[in-house]
Amino acid sequence: MSDNALHDSFFALHHGLPRQGPGSDSTTRRLLALAGQLPERPRVLDLGCGPGRSALLLAAEANAEVTAVDTHEPFLAELRQTAAARGLDGSIRTLRADMGALPFPDGSFDLVWAESSVFVLGFDRALAEWRRLLAPGGTLVLTECVWTTEEPGPVARAFWEDHYTLRTVAGNAAAAVEAGYHVLGTVPQPQSDWDEYYVPLAEHADAADTTVPGMAEAVAGARAEIALRREHGSDYGYAGFVLKPADPRWGSPHAPGRRGRVREESAEDAPRVWRVVSTAFGSVEAPSETEADLVDNLRLDAEAWLPGLSYVAEAPDGTIAAHALITRCRVNGAPAAALAPVSVAPEYQRTGAGQAVVRAVLDAARLRGEPLVLVMGHPEYYPRFGFVRASEYGIKPGFEVPDEVMMALVLDAAAPVPSGTLVYPAAFGV
Repeated sequence: MSDNALHDSFFALHHGLPRQGPGSDSTTRRLLALAGQLPERPRVLDLGCGPGRSALLLAAEANAEVTAVDTHEPFLAELRQTAAARGLDGSIRTLRADMGALPFPDGSFDLVWAESSVFVLGFDRALAEWRRLLAPGGTLVLTECVWTTEEPGPVARAFWEDHYTLRTVAGNAAAAVEAGYHVLGTVPQPQSDWDEYYVPLAEHADAADTTVPGMAEAVAGARAEIALRREHGSDYGYAGFVLKPADPRWGSPHAPGRRGRVREESAEDAPRVWRVVSTAFGSVEAPSETEADLVDNLRLDAEAWLPGLSYVAEAPDGTIAAHALITRCRVNGAPAAALAPVSVAPEYQRTGAGQAVVRAVLDAARLRGEPLVLVMGHPEYYPRFGFVRASEYGIKPGFEVPDEVMMALVLDAAAPVPSGTLVYPAAFGV
């Protein structure tokens, strides 16, 4: 049997499936929501689009101008036909191309999208090569197979070690931060996303003509994969990652920019942080000691202080331009994290330093396993980081505050979100 026969049989088996990997419209919408505000007519690149389920949704619901890329022309033909039937042919352009050798200029897209296809390149290579395609402020969204346990069983491990290297969600998030991205959110995909792929695939396998050269092998491979998921699916799953490149003006903890960088606070930074916080909440002429003293008092509170979650944005000359702090709080007795205060020196306001340091400290909290962050702040500022009203989760502070200024950000969507009364550390005095 030739490789061509197996290749042709594989695609014949998969032809007509609604999806070519685990997914759902619901998951696509969740990922799109995490991507945040997009331009009125966003330019979207859908890589490994298959028959185009995601491309069609993005064109219809995000008013996107979608360039859909795949190497299999029959998938692209199917997408063009469906788009025309739905009146979306003016919003979707198809291109047969290799996602590892894309012909687009740098900065061509507001959103680069890859559901169930990043394995073709590998997670790390995709992060490195696709970043250039993003316009300033652009976002990368992809889904990837991951370990869902720290100790997968021998059968699942043997299968995946033979096919593709998996990491946990936390491992991929750490790789993204190392590569110079901020993690806007992760989405663990439910079993129903697998069913949307495997149930139709199993039906195709049952109906396949195994006398066709290569078809028996293609069917056997599909059935083995489905059986592995059925018997060992608790060991692995699919997850979505929504990523934004770090602001080049401030770099990242691992990829400093030419103008500045964000990093974890050092012991020598304390007096300089005090000056930034005092002038941010007052002025250079009349600094406010209240918030600056709060940071110092939190450093002395062993129950509140979380090592590694005090971050600064450092200007090229070594000046501390901004500071963000996350400390321990509790919701109905359960541990959570509080973002406060966030401070930007007056001379560095509107330079991106504040956003950069907030995103960096949120990444650090995610990587150390914090599931939930609360913030009391401006309702038009913090939603850009993904915060929503805390009351949506049944969380309320033990003092009077407008509902829209008390916000929550879930960092680990797989963890239960506690509800009840939010209690800040004693240093806050509330």
